[in-house]
Amino acid sequence: MRTLALFLLLALGWTVLSAGSAFAAESPAAEIPIETVETGEFSMDYFRFGEGEKCFVILPGLSVQSVMGSAAAVADAYQMFAEEYTVYLFDRRKELPESYSVHDMARDTAEAIRALGLEDICLFGTSQGGMIALDIAIENPDLVDRLILGSTSACITEESAGVIDEWIALAEAGDAKALYLAFGEAIYPPETFEAAKDLLLTAAETVTEEELSRFVILAAGIRDFDVSAELGKIACPVLAIGSEDDRVLGGDATLQIAQALGARPDFVLYMYEGYGHAAYDTAPDYRDRILGFLAEEAAAA
Repeated sequence: MRTLALFLLLALGWTVLSAGSAFAAESPAAEIPIETVETGEFSMDYFRFGEGEKCFVILPGLSVQSVMGSAAAVADAYQMFAEEYTVYLFDRRKELPESYSVHDMARDTAEAIRALGLEDICLFGTSQGGMIALDIAIENPDLVDRLILGSTSACITEESAGVIDEWIALAEAGDAKALYLAFGEAIYPPETFEAAKDLLLTAAETVTEEELSRFVILAAGIRDFDVSAELGKIACPVLAIGSEDDRVLGGDATLQIAQALGARPDFVLYMYEGYGHAAYDTAPDYRDRILGFLAEEAAAA
């Protein structure tokens, strides 16, 4: 059960608070303060851990409830980064406009990162967070030193938009339980989803109307995302990790990024099979692959 709770807590875009409280009690990183960066136009929550000189930034995927509630579990899972890196995980801005595109999210996240004085960052984004990371790397080549993309896409297809529209419809109807089940079934392998149903339903009971409204705005922001023609502007080394059985964006989404960047000697592709869209949670060697990529690129520099 602890492993399953960890999967659900570390979706980097999925939060099960009931499981989180029990897990955090066992975690050596149980006290992770939530901080807020203020700019002239918005505020954004984040947390950080680690004492390394290098900067590793995580951008979580789309979520119903903020991953800030799982700070301790994330810090525990990414403890292997803590000696060499100071790790930051950013939420979306607090004050959402009625329309908020991925490009807007990337602009605001880059501004928040700069407001904290961070530079030469290793940027890791999953799912929607990966889309934001792509946009940041394209628009801010001076900011990103290494880019890691997990289960993401450079362009939203009609099929992917259909999955997201289903989630939006459930959120607009106020059906948090159906939304959590649809979300969980889409991102996790079948056996993980079946084992997680009770936790998902319990978590759904804590969802507020405000969180559902916020989810709708963030999910709708994905619809017109397309940076496929701009991938050549990325100036840093890139690791793209996908899953052949991704039922949200499809395995082809990662392969299309590889097709655009694959001729570069500083591009690395790895595809999982059997771990679903949330391979960044379910694959046991996922974080080892990220550290290996960073170490190899540092040695090559």
